[in-house]
Order: sequence, then C-alpha cells, then structure tokens
Amino acid sequence: MKKLFFLLLASIIGTSVYAQHLGTEYRLKKVIRVPARQGIAADKDYFYLSDTRGLYKYDHNWNLVQKRVQSKSDPLFPHPEKANHFGDIDVYDGKIYTGNEHFNLGRGENIAISVYDAKTLKWIEDIPWSPESGQVECSGLAVDRESGLIWMSDWVDSRYVYAYSLDTKKYYTKMQCRPEPYWCQGIYIADGKMLFSADDGESTYNISDNLYIADIAGAPYYGLKQGTEPVKADPWNVKTDENGKVVKRTGLIAGGAFARPLTLFREMKDFRRCGEIEGLTVDPLTDDLLVLNNRGTQIILGMSQGPFAEEGYTEEIHEVYVYEKIK
Repeated sequence: MKKLFFLLLASIIGTSVYAQHLGTEYRLKKVIRVPARQGIAADKDYFYLSDTRGLYKYDHNWNLVQKRVQSKSDPLFPHPEKANHFGDIDVYDGKIYTGNEHFNLGRGENIAISVYDAKTLKWIEDIPWSPESGQVECSGLAVDRESGLIWMSDWVDSRYVYAYSLDTKKYYTKMQCRPEPYWCQGIYIADGKMLFSADDGESTYNISDNLYIADIAGAPYYGLKQGTEPVKADPWNVKTDENGKVVKRTGLIAGGAFARPLTLFREMKDFRRCGEIEGLTVDPLTDDLLVLNNRGTQIILGMSQGPFAEEGYTEEIHEVYVYEKIK
C-alpha cells in the first residue's frame, strides 16, 4: 500500500514539475539567434522550431541536436506539391503538431494538421482540414492538453480560431475573437487560456507587435451541419451572379460558433527591431515565455520582401526572446 502511495505521489509531482503555466508579468532574460522563422514549442527535454520548410530540435542549452529541411532526397512534407509551408507548432505526447499549407502572398490552400514524431522528426499522419468551417489559412497551432483539442489560428482572417478533436481527428468548433487580433501569427494554450501573437505592428515604421490573451475554457461543441450559406469570394466578400444576386451553396457548413473577449497581454517593445512576430511557447522546466521574432526585412502580406539595407541589414534575422516569469 505504501509503495502504491509513493508511486502515485511521484506521478503527481512529476506532472506538476513539467506542467506549463502562464504568468501575468515577465521580464526579458536573453535573446537566442536561430535559423528558423516560423514556430516554437517545448517539452521537458527539447525546444522545437519550425522554419517555412524545416524542423529543428535543440536541447535546453540551445545546442542543435537534429534538423530536417525539405529536399527531394529527404522530403519533409508528405505532399510538397500541395502543401509546403509550416506555421507555428506545438509538441504533445511525443508528437509535433504543425499547421501545414500552401501559402503565397496572404493566401493559404490545402491546409492540414501534419503530425511528426518528436524523436525522429519523421511524418506520421495528416489530420484533414474542414474548409466548411470557414478557415482559409493556418498561421499557428496549439494543443489544449486539458480539453484534448487542437486549435488553429488564421492569419488571413483572424476573427476566428478553429478547434479539432485529438480523439476523433475531426473539426470540433470555432471561437470568435473580440476584438480581432489582426494578422494573428502564433497561439499557445495553458491553464484554460489562449495566448496570441499578433503581427499588428508595422516593420516599415518600427511599430511593435503585441501579445493578447483569452479564456477558452469550456469551449462548446458545434461541429458541422447541413445548411445553406453564401459563397465567399474572399473572407470579406460574397460572390454574386450576373444579376448581382448572392451565390449560395447547400451542404456542410459550420454548425455554430462562440465568442470570447481578448485583452492585451504584452506590448513587445523590447524586440531589437520591430519586424514579424511568430510563434510562442512556455518552457515546462522554468515557465519562461519564449517568443520568436524576425527582424531586418520589410514584410508585405506575410512575406519578406528584402532587407532594410539602409539600416545595414543584408538578411532577415530570426531570434527567440526568452522572458522570465515574475508573477
């Protein structure tokens, strides 16, 4: 009986030690230059970073342990002709979850949740996207360990974030963000709250990006249902016929949505230069907040358009900002 008690106690202690928790106040600890520009995730052993077409694994001393970059001889993407762009990522239960798509100048196509083995960085499976949900792009992804949902953010239309069930691997629900964190890049979830990174500054004028937070606990299921809805020409406009009437379609549509308020969490004024904020995560060993930022190039519709040569930049620089939790 005593042995069972101590085994249970050790299990509880181990779980609490490696749980990730959000704080309310942080201060900058250090900045690490990295080769990846998209996303970041962490478990008790490693940091994982995504580039547009690559995955990198570092130990907790920031030594590169492993990497895989898309190539013909070692294809990282299962179907590179359809989807070849990672956004932000997450790691959970030995698997790396990535938002994978074909992205070009503000448009995403052929979205999927591509799952990789965290040990080998090899592709395992794709969880299919439901376009009927209304999602048109995937900039970031996060696993809610408490609810068993995978959430995806949409850079093109940041009004909503979209959830899929880890259990059924099907679309579950969507949440409307109030106000909209326009140009949402990355998301991270802990303690029933979602942290958003938004590229709502302006690299041209050196205006800082921001982090926002929302309570997502108790997200209701809506799924998909049969119905009729207008056909969209883009996220903000509907298609019309030659007579100017709205074109509609009948079939599966989003079964509903819920709304939650967002509040400003942190203005990222301590970036070395404003550029394009990307993914974020929390280190389960220290509770440090890690935020990926790109600087040195002009960003237009989510894509780098060349360096700020007048400031001495010759290339884009990717850095992880490590913030110590104060409270």
